[in-house]
Amino acid sequence: MFARRTMLMAAALAVLSMGARPATAVDLTMYYPVAVGGPVTKIIDDMVSRFEKDNPDVKVTAVYAGNYTDTMTKAMTAMKGGQPPQLSVLLSTDVFTLMDENAIVPFDDLVSDKAWFKEFYPAFMANGQVDGKTWSIPFQRSTIVLYWNKDAFKEAGLDPEKAPASWDEMVETSKKLVKKDGANTTRWGVEIPTTGYGYWMLQALAIENGQKIMNEAGTEVYLTAPKTVGALDYWVDLSRKHNVMPTGSIDWATLRTDFLEGKTAMMWHTTGNLTAVKDAAKFQFGVAMLPAKERRGSPTGGGSFYIFKSASPEQQKGAVKFIQWMTAPERAAEWSMKTGYVAVSPAAYKTKAMEDYAKGFPQATVARDQLEHAVPELSVHENGRIYKFVNDAVQAAVTGSQKPQEALAAAQAQSDRVLRAAK
Repeated sequence: MFARRTMLMAAALAVLSMGARPATAVDLTMYYPVAVGGPVTKIIDDMVSRFEKDNPDVKVTAVYAGNYTDTMTKAMTAMKGGQPPQLSVLLSTDVFTLMDENAIVPFDDLVSDKAWFKEFYPAFMANGQVDGKTWSIPFQRSTIVLYWNKDAFKEAGLDPEKAPASWDEMVETSKKLVKKDGANTTRWGVEIPTTGYGYWMLQALAIENGQKIMNEAGTEVYLTAPKTVGALDYWVDLSRKHNVMPTGSIDWATLRTDFLEGKTAMMWHTTGNLTAVKDAAKFQFGVAMLPAKERRGSPTGGGSFYIFKSASPEQQKGAVKFIQWMTAPERAAEWSMKTGYVAVSPAAYKTKAMEDYAKGFPQATVARDQLEHAVPELSVHENGRIYKFVNDAVQAAVTGSQKPQEALAAAQAQSDRVLRAAK
């Protein structure tokens, strides 16, 4: 009798000791892209670990799947194979493709308080809101910014605190920054990457030239508009006419290294590289909004959270809890400081940690301020195919195999054929 009573008491104590611990946690798999430098995986792993500590009823496994294109491919392959992730960070511009594939659910059906959507910068929400519904929540978001080497400016007799504010100024400034050793150029004035995200850079130049590159419905692109052609003409002229940028391809992945090694005095790149540049630069550098032609402007960029339709109701609920935790102002500020990506809400910039950080490192607020001039990134149906057409056109133009107008005309014709079915 005594032994039986002891066993019952032990069982009761075991139940009590569990307290609020769940019998089984909701398991979530998250595909995550690693597209820029810096210890991104370590940062995400740490944040996931802290989330799980605060929320023991949800377990998140982050799967790092290469760049954005790789991640999207793996997510679609897994979905068609019957084992999709429950959530993923994918390009904000993948929304039409994911909707066409019936892969995702809108957040409107999963959150009770829709006021949450208004906490984020409208420029970052624009890509994810289609047909009156919110299909994604911004997280790893960016704009393109101009980085410049202040030491190189000083050496060239330029004001190290003043970046070029217009296209013409960038050409004239770049000419003074080019450095030669005999026939060899040891430092270029400026470099704009042509591989990987050529469409993104072309859109920035087109917007600055006063040209929208797509419609809101995602069914048209305007690649042969005179001002789009003029944007690519200017880009090509930097190398072939003005001789301030290398001819041929400039690799997205190695451009940051070129800048850090002094091979170029200025570069156009994502603000997502800001912390990596800050940590590695052995010279003083500045960050500025992109120079203007008719106007300032940059497309937004980067990734947002999506929740997959195949996730169970419990998994979708757990995914929302995780996303709300990750995008809370304190975490958004932390993420921005550790990576350089733009914090996704005004409230993040009002946290004490971010205010203190920005006082000592004002470069951290440039991309945020540029949101005033930002436009949604190129996003259309069959996005992957359209990006390839545009990227191929950029490559053809910068390598000299086609004139800009000819290259863009080919991309427009291909895009029209593909997008016809979406109308």
